[in-house]
Parts: sequence; structure tokens; C-alpha cells
Amino acid sequence: MKILIVDDEPLARQRLRSVIEELDTGDVVAEGSNGEQAIQLCESHEPDVILLDIRMPGMDGIEAAQHIMKLQAPPAIIFTTAYDEYAIKAFETHVVDYLLKPIRKQRLQEALTAATRLTRAQMQGLAEDASEESRQHISARLGGELRLIPIEDICYFMAEHKYVTVRHREGTVLIEESLKSLEKEFEDRFIRVHRNALVSIACIAALEKDRIGGHKIKLRDLDDTIEVSRRHLPTVRKMMKSL
Repeated sequence: MKILIVDDEPLARQRLRSVIEELDTGDVVAEGSNGEQAIQLCESHEPDVILLDIRMPGMDGIEAAQHIMKLQAPPAIIFTTAYDEYAIKAFETHVVDYLLKPIRKQRLQEALTAATRLTRAQMQGLAEDASEESRQHISARLGGELRLIPIEDICYFMAEHKYVTVRHREGTVLIEESLKSLEKEFEDRFIRVHRNALVSIACIAALEKDRIGGHKIKLRDLDDTIEVSRRHLPTVRKMMKSL
């Protein structure tokens, strides 16, 4: 079994490595200290299991797991945590395996033996119940690689058939997420302007009227314009006045 350890505390990583060596159930192929490293190491080492801390600076373990699950061959994920009772209930509700710190040898053995890959439904439910903040990135598969796009670089989301186009400052990517879930997660940073479009509030340059009496959003530093529906026009106008 190939095992990846990701924890921002060096002593915690050392403790886990030592226990794994004692158990002799697998080999630690790499160690990381944050969420972004977790994703990169999963891509490069293709571990069978990742022991993933939740509270880490920058990208936390919950967000990292959401991105890791989009890899072609994602590992089984076992969260390690010192979370309080409320958060633990979220893990139990969604049948997600976790280890409470300090981690006992027998409990680690049981978790490694029973490790299975999370389903998308399990991960989505856990992210909604246990994560304290919205994601810092959107991930998309490009070829065989996973690309992370910072939310601050995204100008709009546009729903088209079963995909959503993500327009960011360097181009576009397609993701398989619903516009409704994106709107709920990023409601403080994006505004619905049409049934098929969410626009970054920070990217809005102006609200303009077109030749046939409709309205469009003009974006900063982009030639793209986004149609505003009559239904959403009052909300957009109200938001523009508050800027």
C-alpha cells in the first residue's frame, strides 16, 4: 500500500510515519504540509491512501479532498483531525473515515485496512457540513492534469447544457458543477444576472443598455459582455448602487 501523509505539523507527520512503519502495512511514499501539496503529490505519486489533516494554513483538507477526487485515480482519503464534536458528527453522518488526534496504532491499522474511496455524494455532503469557508479554487481536468483556478481570477460562470464554463483571466475551462451550487457557495462574491450566468462582483465594470432595450454587464479588462435578464435586473441595479 502506498501512503501519502499531509499535515502542517512536522511532529504529526513524523508520528504517523513511525506508526505506519511499525504496522508494516504499507510504505509512506511522500509527505506534504498543505492542501495544494496534497493535490500535487497525489498526481505525482498516485498513492493508494492519503492521511489528510483538515485544519491547515491556506487550502484546508476538505477543499483539497474535493479537488483530489477529480483525479483520474484518486486515493482513499482518511482525514486526521482534532475537530470538535459538532464537526465529527458531519463525518459520521456521511460515513467518512477519520482519525482523531492523537492517533492510536490500532485505530490507524483499522482505518488503513478498511480504506475505501469516497463517493461524490459523501464528499459534497461533508464539504457542506464541515467546511467553515467556501473554496479558494475551482478545479478542472485539462488533458490528464488537474488545474486549480483561484476564485479571485474567475470573472463569470456560464451554464451550457450539462457543463459550466468558467471564464477566468487566462482563458476558459469546463466543469461539471451546477450553477445553483456555485451560487450558494460563492454568494458573497458572485451575483446571478441571468438564469445561466453568475458574474464576479469584483469584475463588473458597468451595467449598459443595448440597442434593443436590454441590459448587459461590461467586465473589467475583458471584451466579454453578459446579458442581464429582466428578472434579475432589479437585483443587479441594487448591487451596482451599493458599489
